[in-house]
Amino acid sequence: MNINNFRFDKVGLNRFFGPLESKIMDILWEGPEMSIKEVQQQLEKEKATNFNTVMTVMNRLVDKRVIEKKAVGRTSYFKPVKTKQEFIEEQSKKLTDNLLDEFGGLVVNHMLDSLTEVDQQLLIRLEEKIDQLKKGKNK
Repeated sequence: MNINNFRFDKVGLNRFFGPLESKIMDILWEGPEMSIKEVQQQLEKEKATNFNTVMTVMNRLVDKRVIEKKAVGRTSYFKPVKTKQEFIEEQSKKLTDNLLDEFGGLVVNHMLDSLTEVDQQLLIRLEEKIDQLKKGKNK
């Protein structure tokens, strides 16, 4: 699945989705398959939301292949294609690959410079990865 618009000025899922899309995805990631009406009812706990608006946004998410739709009788049920963690991992990998393709080592330098407080486990994984890359290049 390709999310084409990454918003640097937003936070969390809003970097990948619009505000209503983000709320809908969070609702769908929290529970089982849901109908549009069930999602609308969840959204209405926070703010009045039009059924047709929810339907339009959910159908767009289907078109983007982020959620899938299954018809049961006259009701359609929706569920995410991937877990939230899988989605975030996939999108962050694509973003990282795109940045590296375009800007190369500069990106790695900036990422390392951004580490102010290093988690020791992260540092160990980075060292292991660097060792693996060095061994692979020496063969």
